[in-house]
Amino acid sequence: MNVTSISANLNAVQQRIADSSAAAGRAPQEITLVAVSKTKPVSAIEAAWQAGQRHFGENYLQEALEKVQQLHGKGIHWHFIGPLQSNKTRLAAENFDWVHTIERIKVARRLNDQRPSALSPLNICLQVNIDGEASKSGISPQQLPELAAAVAPLGNLRLRGLMAIPAPDNDPQQQRQTFARLAQLLDNLRRQLPDQHHLDTLSMGMSGDMDAAIAAGSTMVRIGTDVFGKREPGKQHHND
Repeated sequence: MNVTSISANLNAVQQRIADSSAAAGRAPQEITLVAVSKTKPVSAIEAAWQAGQRHFGENYLQEALEKVQQLHGKGIHWHFIGPLQSNKTRLAAENFDWVHTIERIKVARRLNDQRPSALSPLNICLQVNIDGEASKSGISPQQLPELAAAVAPLGNLRLRGLMAIPAPDNDPQQQRQTFARLAQLLDNLRRQLPDQHHLDTLSMGMSGDMDAAIAAGSTMVRIGTDVFGKREPGKQHHND
């Protein structure tokens, strides 16, 4: 895919964000677009960067590290949005600005301990399995208060909010209801942890359900296919 088509795709996604925001009575500036660049070459990320995109999401650490190194110094905000094993936390702590997929206190503590002191605190979201799917990562809504309370005091992490990947559903009303449940969970957390002043993030909404997510209060949408085009067969993934 060439620079022109990626730029056009980004413009189309930004327009969709603007339209969805207007329909919800929100400002488009409230929503950050994370371009999901997993499996895509550095050249595609550079094309998006040239078009003004600065937030990129990756699922696979080894693949991501090559991109982080090659694109160092470009002011990119790197988001890790894949499952994170405890033996890989150091790489994430040293190279990413955000981790969206925290579901275990062990992983959070390792990230906290391994975050370099020269870097600002690592922004994290707690991943909620909002529909209780056996195939999805994330904690249950019932487990959320305990995990949030354990993560909040960790000084090298900044608890920003929640992330979810709902079960596929083509009904916009059902999509919105699911996202509204996640938004309510974030409101509950704010009351539970009043001293956590950075609880401002709902990482929810992908290519197929972004409009419903924005209507329900999303502040960060993760879009891959609509920016970079379809992936090669066998490389599709839930998280875009």
